[in-house]
Amino acid sequence: MKRIQAACICQTLHFLLKEDMEYEQAVKVVKEEVAHYRANLERNRTRYKILEEVPQEDGSIIVKVIKQYNACPVGNYLD
Repeated sequence: MKRIQAACICQTLHFLLKEDMEYEQAVKVVKEEVAHYRANLERNRTRYKILEEVPQEDGSIIVKVIKQYNACPVGNYLD
């Protein structure tokens, strides 16, 4: 028999600009989207660690995150 001792998921998310709005507004929306993503993690009590948050030249943002997978224990992944 086997049991999961620790599990996390590593994701690279690219928050892209919406093409149907002006540039300044699209950049603002992307920043709000990143903030909303973080708020959702907090609200759901998901343990996470943002490794990198890199604004791109076009105004989009790339976020690298390690987060808890389902309700599994995270072990030392987030230390």
